[in-house]
Amino acid sequence: MRAMQLVNLNTSGWPQARKIDMAESDVKLVERFGEQYKQLNQEIGKVIIGQEQVIQMVLISIFSKGHCLLVGVPGLAKTLLVNTISEALGLKFNRIQFTPDLMPSDIIGAEILDENRNFKFIKGPIFANIILADEINRTPPKTQSALLEAMQEKTVTASGHHHKLEEPFFVLATQNPIEQEGTYPLPEAQLDRFMFNVWVDYPTFEEELSVVKNTTGKVAQSVSNVVSKEEILAYQNLVRQIPVTDTVMEYAVKLVGRTRPGAQAPEMVNKYLSWGAGPRASQYLVIGAKCHALIHGKFSPDIEDVKAIALPILRHRIVRNYKAEAEGYNIEKIIEELL
Repeated sequence: MRAMQLVNLNTSGWPQARKIDMAESDVKLVERFGEQYKQLNQEIGKVIIGQEQVIQMVLISIFSKGHCLLVGVPGLAKTLLVNTISEALGLKFNRIQFTPDLMPSDIIGAEILDENRNFKFIKGPIFANIILADEINRTPPKTQSALLEAMQEKTVTASGHHHKLEEPFFVLATQNPIEQEGTYPLPEAQLDRFMFNVWVDYPTFEEELSVVKNTTGKVAQSVSNVVSKEEILAYQNLVRQIPVTDTVMEYAVKLVGRTRPGAQAPEMVNKYLSWGAGPRASQYLVIGAKCHALIHGKFSPDIEDVKAIALPILRHRIVRNYKAEAEGYNIEKIIEELL
């Protein structure tokens, strides 16, 4: 296959421009990915008004083989969003409503005795391509942990037997930031499994007006399937193959390192943070920057791509101390100063 020489356009001012070797087939795949991403946005926009940034982060996490945690008050179309995306992607979608009495077997499945007195494994709702873990913090840690293996290894274990999950596999969990009674905060180990922590905010006046107009009439919008399962897997592999310059890689790793209190950390970090992000944050910054570059028609990410996804990646991985809470110094402000 003949290779093509492509120049990585650098808009961040860093001296990183260089030539990139990509096969001609990969170049065409990059161009096709950009076209289909635009089609995806158009189809999703038929149902979801506004929330462009939220949609972008969810799609980036899917094509990066990651998972996404959505935080927002009820009624902001979080469930409708994931259902619409699953229709546009042509993937099997299951919703799990997390409640205090939910058991791990209600998620992964269980073995039963059939009519021939043989044990038979009955698959749970986790055997789908897109899982909506609705109000994940309403179930106890024992049940929350049932997702850990699936999110990391793409397998589940029941009665000592491993069961492979069909790819692509993606978990989108929701949390209500208002209610605290009867909730079980996610432990840091599980929070770290999520690539993004995305805040879903209220719509603008114009967006809410469009929502009301579109949802109070007779006509219901339908979403067409834009991308096949095989194409999604191909795009996930393409994202991994995108080259990254050393400058961008070093910037991502240094950014994560600056969130960790210590001798090398900025004074603000030592003053307001208890601990910082781990290596998984660096990995997600690089892979997410690759996908962000692709959807904007670039063949290699620059530092601006890293900055564009840094907030939702770092938001749930750094912990404030009591002094930051007392002075009203929130996580978003700390990350903005680090950037």
